[in-house]
Amino acid sequence: MATQTRVVLDAMGGDYAPFEVVKGGIEALEKSSDLFLYLLGDEAAIKAELAKYTYDESRVEIRHCTEMIEMAEPPVRAIQKKKDSSIVKGMSMIRKGEADAFVSAGSTGAVLVGGQILVGRLKGIERPPLAPLIPTDNERGCSLLIDCGANVDARPSMLVQFARMGSIYMESVMKVKNPTVGIVNIGAEEEKGNALVKETFPLLKACPDINFVGSVEARDIPRGAVDVVVCEAFTGNVILKMYEGVALTLLDKVKAGMLSTLRSKIGALLVKPALKTTLKDFSMDRYGGAPMLGLKGLVVKTHGNSKSVEICNSIMQCAQFNEQGINDKIKERISLNEA
Repeated sequence: MATQTRVVLDAMGGDYAPFEVVKGGIEALEKSSDLFLYLLGDEAAIKAELAKYTYDESRVEIRHCTEMIEMAEPPVRAIQKKKDSSIVKGMSMIRKGEADAFVSAGSTGAVLVGGQILVGRLKGIERPPLAPLIPTDNERGCSLLIDCGANVDARPSMLVQFARMGSIYMESVMKVKNPTVGIVNIGAEEEKGNALVKETFPLLKACPDINFVGSVEARDIPRGAVDVVVCEAFTGNVILKMYEGVALTLLDKVKAGMLSTLRSKIGALLVKPALKTTLKDFSMDRYGGAPMLGLKGLVVKTHGNSKSVEICNSIMQCAQFNEQGINDKIKERISLNEA
């Protein structure tokens, strides 16, 4: 019998809330009969969006919230003051065991702070990283970038934990056998890098429970050189934003080139189906959001401009995480290496 996954959806978070968020939730319900959704936010606004769809009402519950955390608010203060916001109420549900996962396209800072303060870290975890799947040009189709935004200043021991948690995620959720792990560096040689990389490299090399293959340069990440890309959050966020910017720029250039002459327009009609498939394979939203690994419950942060596709995929990601018992595997691996 399949395990039901209870997902709390921050219906008011993100640039396109609540309509794209609610739409993504309904799409997820249609994909899986083993999901239950809690929609948190303004009850009237949520009901107005739900009225547009036909869905199994027994698998949806609205919980009204009178407050909302804005993107520009100081995260710690917002979490402390706005107790009736969807982020605070949603994460409190995770802490109490009322739900299995929380998904939000809202304030990144508030989600990160709430994850640590309200949900809490698993025993032995130093810091929970954000770990999105990024598209790559290999048979797997993706790699895990860890950390991409949670820990700008990291210690070597934290990066080692990131490598372990990332390996578990790729093994269990993405079904990659013995996933390769690489640390982001400015060259392939072991002696290169800043102080953090130089200190972390031998620690990763000495880990018997991960398949560490050495340094990975930024240009090799899109090629899928490794399955788990390890770095601190400053570097990871730069990589992620560069990924997104280059993808959008190339898409604009391709479109402009195809529409520049009559001949190119005719050619565009011929290649459009193949190009559409290729671009879809390299889309960032197809894998959902970035989970915070190492918490007592699952928290997933999606882009602020997420549309229904990314919201839906993030919810499905939660179901996989829950079904595979990722938290139990992380606890077991961390406790085993700290014994």
